[in-house]
Amino acid sequence: MVVQRKKWHPKFVVPGFGTVNRSRLPDRWRKQRGTDNKKRIARSGYGATPHVGYKNHASVRFMRADGSREVLVHNEKEMHNLAKGSVDGVVAVIAHNISTRKRIVMQGIADKAKLRVANRIKDEKVQKKEPAKKEEAPKTEAVKK
Repeated sequence: MVVQRKKWHPKFVVPGFGTVNRSRLPDRWRKQRGTDNKKRIARSGYGATPHVGYKNHASVRFMRADGSREVLVHNEKEMHNLAKGSVDGVVAVIAHNISTRKRIVMQGIADKAKLRVANRIKDEKVQKKEPAKKEEAPKTEAVKK
């Protein structure tokens, strides 16, 4: 059996930003649309542009770097179903719009099933913080005259 690996591809950078501090710019790709743009007409030395040839094989597409696949989970029922199924090479990803309270419950389900969660909440957030006690001012009796 031949194991497929993901292809390497160059970094697709936006041209023309050599004079600007690159640390301030996000890594992103914008298709060139200028009539005289050298990168659009694929002149050599101006960097690579994304093409369909960089596409990965279907067996490794959408795979994480460690070789596992991500499964998006929206609620507790989906987490239970994922935990019941085979957990080999699967990583749960909790949807972005799930509240912290539900995330903690879903992480507990995953922990019992020994299922990995990619976007876990940090342990210090999970621990319940004790409510701060209000300090009462000493009561003074009003002096009657």
